[in-house]
Formats: sequence, C-alpha cells, structure tokens
Amino acid sequence: MHPVRIGIAGSAGTGKTTLARHLSARLDAPVVEEPMRARLEAGFDFHAITRDEHRDMLRQDMAGLVREAARADGFVSDRTPLDYAAFWLCNGYGVDDPAATGALVGRAVAALADFTAVVLTPWGVLAPDADGVRSTNPWLQLHFQAVVQDLCRRYVEPDRLLLLPEKPMSAEARADWVMERIPAAVAA
Repeated sequence: MHPVRIGIAGSAGTGKTTLARHLSARLDAPVVEEPMRARLEAGFDFHAITRDEHRDMLRQDMAGLVREAARADGFVSDRTPLDYAAFWLCNGYGVDDPAATGALVGRAVAALADFTAVVLTPWGVLAPDADGVRSTNPWLQLHFQAVVQDLCRRYVEPDRLLLLPEKPMSAEARADWVMERIPAAVAA
C-alpha cells in the first residue's frame, strides 16, 4: 500500500479537524494540524497583528504544511495549501501584491503533487461551534468556502478531488465515505 496523503479543505466549522482525526486513526497516519487553530486556542488575538504580519504568518503556515507533505510517508491534514491561498485572497492580499499572490498560488498548486486526495467539506451542513476560536458568521465562512472551492475545482485533478456530500452525516460516515473513494492505486 502506498502512503496516503490526504488534505481536507473548507471553511471553519465544516468538520475538517474531526474528519482528519477519524481518517488518521483508520489510516494509521499522523494528523497535520492547522497552526492557527492552536494559536487561537492559546489566546492569540488575530486583531493585534498587522496585515504584513498576517501575510507572513500565512506564508509560514503554508510552507510548514508543504514541508510536512514533502517528507511524510503519510498524513491527514486539516488544511491544504489551497486553503492558505484562499485565506490570502479573502483578505485582499491579491490586490495588495499581485506578484506575491502569483508566487503563493503557484507554490500551493505545486505542493498538491504530494497529496493523494483533497477532500472538500461542504459549507452550511454543520453548525459551527461558538467556541470563541472561529467566527460563527455564516457569510464570512461562505465567502471563504466559495474561494477555496473554486481553487480546488480549478487546481485539483477531478480523480483526486473528493466532494463530501452536502448532507448531514456522522463523523464515522464521513470517514467511511472518504475511505471508499481514496484513489484505487493507493488503497490497493
């Protein structure tokens, strides 16, 4: 069996981390967790940093994921490089610096070669937890979802892009759904 490298994309509150943990257990592969979640849970104030600092943080977080994807035998990541490109675009950085945007998107697309599959979680199926970590504003999340969804459809080959159904499913059922669709060459 080839090592499985799965990235999970989508807006906040769509069940990415829960799905990553379930798949990790089934595949006996580590979870590559999103650094921003840990920062926010530790009390990080996103509004206390400048736009330049946020751009640098996005670059660093994406670079860390790309490094992990290139060296790991297998993993399940609760973000993809395209999520970082979507954050970049949603924050208006494409307007601020088109050349840096082209470079960042190019790196994100190139890094997809290290992913077996990208699972796109649907927006609006799960109610986001009011946990003080993520925004529960559905329109902010829909904006991000629209951008990351378009990037996934544009840059991930159709046989590697798994569009999780837009219906309520348990975490176990979601993991079953993904496991049934992991590209046959990997699962064999």
